[in-house]
Amino acid sequence: MSAMLLHKEKWSEFTGKLSGKNLWAPAVQGEMKKFARVAEGQTVHLDEDNTTVPPKALVFPQTETLCRFSLGQTDLELPGLDEEMVLLGVRPCDARAMALVEKLFRWDFEDPYYLERRERTTLIGLACNEPDLNCFCSSVGGGPASPEGLDILMSDLGESYLLEDITEKGKALVEEFKDLLEEAPADAVKQKEQLVEDAVAKIKWNVDPEGIPEALPQLWEDPLWEKVSAACLGCGICTYLCPTCHCFDIQDEVEGPAGRRCRMWDSCMFAEYTKHTSGHNPRPTRRERTRNRINHKYSYFVDKFGVIACVGCGRCSNLCPVNIDLIDILRQVKAAR
Repeated sequence: MSAMLLHKEKWSEFTGKLSGKNLWAPAVQGEMKKFARVAEGQTVHLDEDNTTVPPKALVFPQTETLCRFSLGQTDLELPGLDEEMVLLGVRPCDARAMALVEKLFRWDFEDPYYLERRERTTLIGLACNEPDLNCFCSSVGGGPASPEGLDILMSDLGESYLLEDITEKGKALVEEFKDLLEEAPADAVKQKEQLVEDAVAKIKWNVDPEGIPEALPQLWEDPLWEKVSAACLGCGICTYLCPTCHCFDIQDEVEGPAGRRCRMWDSCMFAEYTKHTSGHNPRPTRRERTRNRINHKYSYFVDKFGVIACVGCGRCSNLCPVNIDLIDILRQVKAAR
């Protein structure tokens, strides 16, 4: 891993060259902040706020066409490969989330749609110097400067950015921009390490997940599920804006004599998610659906892949319209063991 410095007076030149590589960066759109394509010559501003919509939406779109078909034709029309992308300013929690979701899409069947898009995407991360109010990444195996899932980790040192290449893709990109970079001195690396230490100390919420995966199956009928789901509206925002949620539905849509098969995000917090054709629903109320959501992230995924399917980004707590707090739920689980 090499460490290079990018002085901020060269930032516009740096992003200008990157914009020729299908560059995406955080941008405010209405009341939301999400990744948007950067036009040539457009200024890129990075601040401490994470996006509302995680960048997973670019590699796992909310709606995507899997194939098209036409009346009288037996051949399916498959979508072409997406253009390569560079995502700039990805937070370490969101990059780590992509690495976790990839475990699912490589599981018993390799999903070509997600995996090909992910392979054609380069992630340039931005370490968090100021964690958000509800961040708890350090409790679930991550950190404000976690390199997992990233190709390049970028740290804001004030007058410059420290760039550390992590993968071969990242190394190649750094080499391509070496005319704008210089070798980072040892004090710059030490400054970055101190910023990481300070950022960890600023994380307000912590929960020790030890014992939670083993405890959850024993709490199947515990009254806590009724309690923690009482305020839930069933809106699904906690899953739609979660960077590790990956549930989807597949539907065929007819368009005259042709049609398409598409998949779109779904949510285990919706009543129809588990509703059978017979009308029976094994998760009839929000109690069962809340229980499933927590068990999936903190028990089922752990059993299958050996890691918690939560990166502590805090979006579910930040954006819940009735202020349901994931940390509070986890603490109640630990207390009920």
